[in-house]
Amino acid sequence: MENFWSIIWVVIWSFVFVAYLFVLFYILTDLFRDHQLSGWWKALWIIFLIFAPYLTALVYVIARGKGMAERQQAYIRDTRTQTDAYIRDVAGSKSPADHIADAKALLDSGAITQPEFEQLKAKALA
Repeated sequence: MENFWSIIWVVIWSFVFVAYLFVLFYILTDLFRDHQLSGWWKALWIIFLIFAPYLTALVYVIARGKGMAERQQAYIRDTRTQTDAYIRDVAGSKSPADHIADAKALLDSGAITQPEFEQLKAKALA
């Protein structure tokens, strides 16, 4: 029975430690994402995180929690905007009419045959 409770305590403390690590890395990420906070304040927060980790993490989340959420939302919004721009750039933003006009130009120049033109036209309209 003693061995069972020892295992339970190890599991509980492991969970607490891993949860603290997640919070610590999230706080560090937020510190370096915040462009309004000076380098000295960032260094001070990091020093306190090293010497009084649990208390500092709790104070940081309470004092700067709203700003953390706003910075995370801004980061997600910027990332989504960049991803959408990249997808548009790679995929192209031509309309089906543009694709058909390009295929017609290829047909007129003799680069493709009539069946190939029909296939490209069907693909553009799909």
